[in-house]
Amino acid sequence: MRVLIVEDNRDICANIAAYLEKHPYILDFAYDGVSAMHLVLTNPFDVIVLDLMLPGMDGLSFCKKLRAEANIDKPVLMLTARDTLDDKLKGFAAGADDYLVKPFALQELHARLQALYRRSHGKTDNLLTVGELTLNRSTLQVHRAGRRVELNPTGMKLLQRLMEEAPAVVDRDALETLLWADELPDGDALRSHMYKLRQAIDRPFDSPLIHTVHRIGYRIAQDS
Repeated sequence: MRVLIVEDNRDICANIAAYLEKHPYILDFAYDGVSAMHLVLTNPFDVIVLDLMLPGMDGLSFCKKLRAEANIDKPVLMLTARDTLDDKLKGFAAGADDYLVKPFALQELHARLQALYRRSHGKTDNLLTVGELTLNRSTLQVHRAGRRVELNPTGMKLLQRLMEEAPAVVDRDALETLLWADELPDGDALRSHMYKLRQAIDRPFDSPLIHTVHRIGYRIAQDS
């Protein structure tokens, strides 16, 4: 899931980044409304987290432009210290899909992002399934043939993306962007992480689920 965080408080941004990097997100940040609008018009975000009080263009104005002028319907989670009913109604009227009052628990932010993503993609089930492999997107628990599979955060990000797209191929560029955005490491680090993921998902079992598509990427499927 690719998420744009529009928040001028850099300490809040750092806290959000530190927590959400443990989960399968690609995060981008903007610290004012004008920069945020440019990013939204040039990048395919899944959810936008939008602070109400911003320099340049406030959150309400941003949301109105996003809906009325840019015609973008991506879900917006509005952040604000204002918790009156009138403030919330104004946010919803401007086009916000959900509302989170500061200070908020990062666990709740994560849960609301997941809910908005599922709603916008028509998904109501937290459970991803490929053959005998399951991944619960709420608890981040993975099981294969009833056996618990332990993964590190990087492996979890890769597996969730592969299972969400299954049985389609996910190209290398998409997976590298998922893990490192624009700051790619030296060497073929993706191959190393995919090897570790295979060790966890496939090695203890009779048939492989993770398949390499030469020079393109990877897919996960129970091939006959």
